[in-house]
Amino acid sequence: MFGAPFADRREAGRQLAEALQPLAESSEDLLVLALPRGGVPVAYEVARALDAELDLLLVRKLGTPGQPELAMGAIASGGIEVLNPRVIQGLRIPEHLIQQVAREEYRELQRRETAYRGDRPPPKVEGRTVILVDDGLATGSTMKAAVEAVKSLRPARVVVAVPVAPPDTVRELESQVDQVVALLTPANFSAVGQWYLDFSQTSDDEVRELLRAAWHS
Repeated sequence: MFGAPFADRREAGRQLAEALQPLAESSEDLLVLALPRGGVPVAYEVARALDAELDLLLVRKLGTPGQPELAMGAIASGGIEVLNPRVIQGLRIPEHLIQQVAREEYRELQRRETAYRGDRPPPKVEGRTVILVDDGLATGSTMKAAVEAVKSLRPARVVVAVPVAPPDTVRELESQVDQVVALLTPANFSAVGQWYLDFSQTSDDEVRELLRAAWHS
């Protein structure tokens, strides 16, 4: 849809919001769930443009031992775990190493839950149209865990919305949710960051600042 890279996550969110506008017109009960940390600036702009509630869904990638950037699965709030059997079987990763990585990531997930949400109660999901937002997808493992976590809470609809994702990942997700909105689906995809001029890491402070702004508006 857009031929040029995104300037930053906030701009990507504004563009994504335009593509999602029909949802705001067809549903009065929207919930935008951001995948921290990089998904929060994108989701903030989406929620603001659609006049929707913004909240978080915490998900952590399970990196393979020795290759932490390669996902063998992911975990999400609520004890949801999604594994990638192709990666696990291909690299012959033993069960005890999978559980070791999962325990470490659960600790980080719980730390972020406290840091970002404090004692704020989780949002109501049942019966609502939920838009899951991240700054982009590669293998989609993290988003698949998010989808499983949300489905367990019985929403009316689940929509995945991202600025960029490879075509095969989009096709996989389309079979699991009601709708996938991806602005860019390049065949020559190698990394999410290549489609942003500024892809600097989103800090915990930025996440908290954007959430405060959304929750107090």
